[in-house]
Amino acid sequence: MEGVIELNIWQMAAAYIFIVILLVIVKARGISREKEIIISSIRMTIQLVLTGYILVYLFNNMHPLYTILAISIMEIFAIYNIYKRSKTKLSKSLKKIIALSMLLGTLSSLIYFLLVVVQISPWYNPRYFIPIAGMIIGNSMTGISLGVTRLVDGIDTQKHLVESALMLGATPKMATKSIVDNTFDSAILPTINSMVGMGIVFLPGMMTGQILSGTSPVTAIGYQIAIMLGILGSVSLTVILFVQLGYKTFFNEESQLVVGE
Repeated sequence: MEGVIELNIWQMAAAYIFIVILLVIVKARGISREKEIIISSIRMTIQLVLTGYILVYLFNNMHPLYTILAISIMEIFAIYNIYKRSKTKLSKSLKKIIALSMLLGTLSSLIYFLLVVVQISPWYNPRYFIPIAGMIIGNSMTGISLGVTRLVDGIDTQKHLVESALMLGATPKMATKSIVDNTFDSAILPTINSMVGMGIVFLPGMMTGQILSGTSPVTAIGYQIAIMLGILGSVSLTVILFVQLGYKTFFNEESQLVVGE
């Protein structure tokens, strides 16, 4: 088996030519994105370098508290990013639902995947726990973010239809069924689309990384299939929890459509 090709600092620096190309293109097209591109590139580099050193420390000093702390930080930042991504003001009750859905959906999926599917030992082994948690939490965060946008916009643009349904005797659940269904569909669609082209159109990041590190492609494929099913399950669970609980925050105790506070 061939050894892993390690990239030195000059090879890493050469990769940044793609950033230069992008900057030239946006400058030539008159698109004012230079600042965002530079900042995002610098942030990515610093964050990944720091993460690398942190992971080395965690891998060499396994402890359940370290793993729990790492997962807690990941969850907090994911929930914060969902709040930040929303273009509309979120009510306190809706924010609580977002946090609850993320925590219940991702943690239950993660625990099941690691303890039942992968069967890691010890359960807090950061070499498996943290990378897989990152993929599950990251994809669920994207799903919830899409769900929040579609649910809020849907109720706002179809407010008159919801109110008309309520006046005719429909319950809040019945009045918002089409909005909730469309929200769920939109939130899980990116995950489903990525699964459709996987293996033919592109090789996923985790599988590519394993192959480049010397792992057998067959072994890498097994892990990739399992993690994609885990991601799909987590996204589905987090989003269904969000939409089934989230729509209720737009109604008061008298089942009247109100602006959340």
